[in-house]
Amino acid sequence: MFNNLSIGNIQSKNDNISFEDKSKIQKDNNLKLVIAGHVDHGKSTVIGRLLADTNSLPEGKLEQVKEKCRRNSKPFEYAFLLDALKDEQAQGITIDSARIFFNTNHRKYIILDAPGHIEFLKNMVTGAARAEAALLVIDADEGVQENSRRHAYMLSMLGIKQIAVLVNKMDLIAYNYSSYQKIEREFRAFLKKIDINPLAFIPVSGMKGDNIASKSENMTWYQGKTVLEQLDSFENDKLTIDKAFRMPVQDIYKFTKGGDNRRIVAGSVISGELKIGDEVVFYPSGKKSTVKSIEGFNEPHQKSVAVGKATGITLKEQIYITRGELLSKVGEEKPECTSRVRVSIFWLGKKPMEKGKEYYLKLGTVKTKVRLEELERVIDASNLNQEENRSEIGRHDVAECVLKMDKAIAFDLAGQLEETSRFVIVDDFEIAGGGIIQEALSDSQSWVREKVIRRNYKWQKSRIARDERAEKYNQKPSLIIISGQEDVGKKPTAKALEKMLFDDGKIVYFLGIGNLLYGVDADIKNGANNHREEHFRRLAEVSNLMLDAGAILIVTAVELNTSDLDLIKTAVNSHDMEIVWLGDKISKDIDCDLHITDYKSDQDSANRIKELLQERGIIFKPW
Repeated sequence: MFNNLSIGNIQSKNDNISFEDKSKIQKDNNLKLVIAGHVDHGKSTVIGRLLADTNSLPEGKLEQVKEKCRRNSKPFEYAFLLDALKDEQAQGITIDSARIFFNTNHRKYIILDAPGHIEFLKNMVTGAARAEAALLVIDADEGVQENSRRHAYMLSMLGIKQIAVLVNKMDLIAYNYSSYQKIEREFRAFLKKIDINPLAFIPVSGMKGDNIASKSENMTWYQGKTVLEQLDSFENDKLTIDKAFRMPVQDIYKFTKGGDNRRIVAGSVISGELKIGDEVVFYPSGKKSTVKSIEGFNEPHQKSVAVGKATGITLKEQIYITRGELLSKVGEEKPECTSRVRVSIFWLGKKPMEKGKEYYLKLGTVKTKVRLEELERVIDASNLNQEENRSEIGRHDVAECVLKMDKAIAFDLAGQLEETSRFVIVDDFEIAGGGIIQEALSDSQSWVREKVIRRNYKWQKSRIARDERAEKYNQKPSLIIISGQEDVGKKPTAKALEKMLFDDGKIVYFLGIGNLLYGVDADIKNGANNHREEHFRRLAEVSNLMLDAGAILIVTAVELNTSDLDLIKTAVNSHDMEIVWLGDKISKDIDCDLHITDYKSDQDSANRIKELLQERGIIFKPW
């Protein structure tokens, strides 16, 4: 249910939002923090010291760990505190080690995935966590390492602006100012190249407590803030209420009990504000409606909803939309819509990212197949060296490339709205990479998509909802495309299927290709140019009309290919299509829902397609 959606981060006040949201803001003033750095540079020690110096540990934990060290004749280290907490977490006793909490007098802090190396990136790009500030830890004795630079680059990609660099283990270099200064100079120069302007460099010793909670007497040459003072000076992210409204559609809920006929579009508001009566547009479909009500679980009806809120809305005019669309407001800046994007990507997968291989891209609530179309350059994040002739993206590589998706999605560009520009790449059910969209590129369906968006925007909605027709007709509107080579029985099968479904009482129609060519296509049929694309666009528009009327439409096409199908999908939802191929061999690059290799008769083929429709729930199957 929409009440279980994750509620985003809300950290500051705004006069334009509701009283409920303001209350939430005042309660939720936590700052989410990432602590990154090379292995063994002292991240765990710094965290342990922060927990101890802010009295954020469970009662007696510090003394317990010290006593355990004493009994084992082992010198106490603050990093052991994290190990102790992890041990308890393994036993289900205490906190999740991936989210560590501590307080100062100013506010609460949440450390995200602190003990990991770069695993926090997965949570960051998926939106499971969103760090507002970062501490980068560098070992004063070892100096700047490869991972120090790599982590800084990742933080830059993720758009974290508030970064402080802790030069740790100063006790190992006798608190030497010159050594510290050398590290600061070297790392500051690197950060400048990647457009990071650190808010502070702080010489510290996590082990000894120098400059963590109080000023160090060992480094009187340092006049800056302590770590805790620096943390308290970080600002919470500002609400994006002043930006265009965005809400990825998570699901559609239909209520029927007790005469309740609400259809609730559920999701979490990423930015902006929405009120009852606002006109809204869903992208990439371009379908438009008006907000009728704003719903909340066990909450009174609200007049408006703002960024950070999980909510549901109902619409005055019922339209057919699906999970993955991006809800925006009429009159505000539109999101981008395309199936080709130029991106910056970082790769975490064990296997390299290769051209031609199929992956999944997830952005917000949308998930679609994606391929690496063009690899422009690979950047070594540790030294910023670039290679332009690579054929794959290796683990921990950063790359600029072009991705081609199976369908158009709606998004914003990096720098405009981070939450709707970040994506992850899934390979073998695991997150293998992530990145940000830098540019929307045109694709072969751009010209059709613009027409479809305009059509949907202007569409006169019926008072009869799509699901009402489906219930009345006892069928789901669908487009059945029967393809294959010449003379394999496509038309006889289509006509047999039409008659079979008609006799069963279904609303069904066979659209012969000649009907289209000499009717809707009459103005282009005898032209000098090849109008195949325009032909399929018109076929798709006619199909859309028939499906909106609740019918099952059957068409035939000679050797349909992926490009033809992509064009049809631009105008007709792919969930409403079934592709059947007749003939022993599929001669085109197309995925089919049914392949009939052994044509026996039109009746036999029609029966097999009917079984497919029953399996897919398009028509009723008695048993």
